[in-house]
Parts: sequence; C-alpha cells; structure tokens
Amino acid sequence: MRKKIVAGNWKMNTSCPEGVELAKAVVAKSTEVPANVGLIIAPPFTHLCCVSEITEGSKVELSAQNCADHTSGAFTGEVAAPMLTSVGCQWTILGHSERRQYYGETDEKLVVKTKLALEAGLGVILCVGENLDEREAGKHFEVCENQIKNVLYNFTAEDMKKIVVAYEPVWAIGTGKTATAEQAEEIHAHIRKVLADKFGAQVADDTTILYGGSCKPSNAKELFAQPDIDGGLIGGAALKADDFIQIALSF
Repeated sequence: MRKKIVAGNWKMNTSCPEGVELAKAVVAKSTEVPANVGLIIAPPFTHLCCVSEITEGSKVELSAQNCADHTSGAFTGEVAAPMLTSVGCQWTILGHSERRQYYGETDEKLVVKTKLALEAGLGVILCVGENLDEREAGKHFEVCENQIKNVLYNFTAEDMKKIVVAYEPVWAIGTGKTATAEQAEEIHAHIRKVLADKFGAQVADDTTILYGGSCKPSNAKELFAQPDIDGGLIGGAALKADDFIQIALSF
C-alpha cells in the first residue's frame, strides 16, 4: 500500500515565533492522525532549525520549500541540500509552480536539484501542473506528462522510493478555485500511467501522488476518496493547525 501524506507548504508566511507556535500546535494534534497517514510541514528556511527541535520524535516530518542546484560555493542567498539535512529536514519541495512562474525554474534545473536532494538523503516532493491557458487549451495531460518525463525519467525505480509527486492545477492555487474530484482523479491517473510506462506498474502503484490546488477541510474528503489521490500538498489551510489536521483526518 502506498503511503497517504498530507504536506503543509507554509510558503512565505509567519514570523519565526509564529511558526514555532504553529508547529507546536500541529505536533500536539498529530496524535489524532492515523498511523498510515504521514504529516509533513514545510516552513520558511529561517524557521527550520527551531521547528526541527519541535518535530523531532513526533510523527510530523520536516521539509524545506526548495533547495539549491549546487552543494556549496559562491551562490549568495541559496541553501544547499546538505545544509537542509544538517538542520533536520527529511524532505524538500521542488518545482512548485511559484518557483517555475516567478523564478524561471526549468525542468532541466529540477533534474539537478532532485539529484542533489536525493544524494543528500532528502525525500523530494516534485510538483507538476498546468496553468489556466494550458487547461483551457486541453493541454493539461500533455503538460504534466512532459514535466514528469523531463524530470523523473532521468531517475531510477530505486530513486522513486524517495520521490512523491504533487499535482498542482496552477489555476487553482490561491484562487479559491478547485479542480473537481473527477478532474483531479483523471490527471492523477494519467500521471500514474506515465510513471508506469517508464518504471513499471509496481513502482507507479507505490508512488504517492498528492493533490495541490486549494485543498481544504470542506473538500478534502471528496478528493481523497478518489483511487489515485493519496493526499494533499496544502497551502493556506496549512497555516491553521486545526484545518491542517482536519484535512489529514479526511481519508
């Protein structure tokens, strides 16, 4: 059985003290969540050391929101994968649509980042998804397929054990719009097929695929009931511990 996961991407929100309090609340409530549902939180870089102390020994795992495409050197403002593991991170999010849109992150760069993250011992949550123009043009399957092929086809079946895919309909992030459960399932199933074409049915079936577009307590149960949706990459709702845990109880 592939793992169910609810991951919270805090984005550029909370001061460090606020983040500590949020992490404490999530950890305190995490005991309500069944053992077969994983919890991951991704605070800003500035919070990771403090939050790591809070999550240590709990079922809540710690993720960064990005990592550099180098391991060290003269790259002002960047944070390397080994630095993340040194402060207790177990995961990093890569290829989030905001990174692609605002910072020009390419599939080619994501291959390098994914490789370095895996080498450092991090699990990777790789984001894929189409924007509104691509959705309206009927290119959503093609866009997601190309992103999967361009990045993950460079890795092995063994590597895939440490990789989670997050499908983000970019048009549904922060807009309040949500893909219907049927729309989301359709593309999750397609992503799984694209993985099976390269790695075989078993690897594809074992890969956790998360939904990442305005998932909240009110719609999580319907989304998570779909056979190929294994959880969520949560944005705004992850900033409230009650909402985040409620989503994790929606399986």
